[in-house]
Amino acid sequence: MDKQAPYRTTQARPNTESLIKPGELVDLVELTPLTLADRRIYNQLLDNAWDAIEKPVTHIIAKSSLRGSHNSNDRVGESIERLMGAIVKVRITKDGAPAIERVQLLGGNVETERRDGVLEYEIPARLRKVIKNSTIFARLQREVMFALSSKYALTLYEMVQKRGNLKYKSSERFSIAELRGILGVPDGKLTTWSNLKNRAIAPSVEEVSALSDYMVEILPIKTGRSVTHVELKWWPKDGNAVGQAAQELSYSKVGRKERGKERAGQGASFGEALKPRPAWLQKLGDPLRTDTYETARLRYSGYDIYHIEREWRDWSAKKGAAKDPDKAFLAFFRKYAEHNPL
Repeated sequence: MDKQAPYRTTQARPNTESLIKPGELVDLVELTPLTLADRRIYNQLLDNAWDAIEKPVTHIIAKSSLRGSHNSNDRVGESIERLMGAIVKVRITKDGAPAIERVQLLGGNVETERRDGVLEYEIPARLRKVIKNSTIFARLQREVMFALSSKYALTLYEMVQKRGNLKYKSSERFSIAELRGILGVPDGKLTTWSNLKNRAIAPSVEEVSALSDYMVEILPIKTGRSVTHVELKWWPKDGNAVGQAAQELSYSKVGRKERGKERAGQGASFGEALKPRPAWLQKLGDPLRTDTYETARLRYSGYDIYHIEREWRDWSAKKGAAKDPDKAFLAFFRKYAEHNPL
């Protein structure tokens, strides 16, 4: 029996709500740091070229679609020039072994000067080959991509979207150097763990947890007294939380940071591991799933999770066993928090 050919990234199709980004272009390391606008524009250029992304052809896109909320084309031109000059390191497999390939993100292009003009551009040959051979991709929701407020948040969102559908994996470890490279932190900036955490990681975790379909956590790992690695964790939201994210996207960006902290809870608990379940609670029933406790901690920061579990178990003992205890606990927690605000 012939071995089934792997599913290629180029076989995935974008739609009106989402676009496709090859996995190799998610976990890339920028040798020339890009801005949030640069990253958004590049995703749009890939999306526009997708139907012929493997072919040595010129692609055309209206400049108006790249401007966003800005009236001027100046920023588009500046982004295009940074993308042309950007050299990135892409992790690939060469002859069955890990390898690093250095490629340019964008080839030659022509920009008409009219305000309602177009941009003609090319995808470099070596990058086309990387995309052609790609078998892992991230599906990015357009609305989320434009709602995220920093390049670090957008990159973290892409990282999670690339990994979210993996069946047997819900976490991944990165060295601090690897994470800085993927996030595009400029050399000499945010050099301490405290600055990196407070200025880049924590705000990004808050935003991605608030706006995407996943809850996200990044925990520090120490070697001796120094933080040398982090563990990225992700798990899908339940139906209520997905609805909250969709609702948040419909709101104004004003106040989003505060609302994100309320939902994700990272402002108070970022970097702190969940405390062990107390012995007295073991007598009341088997523990819930780990991701259930983590979701409760992130969604309802400041509450004593195990105290609420005891309240739930006392309440449910009178109602009868729940078909889905994890879902029932989170539903109880939501109502408890509504009636007992901190």
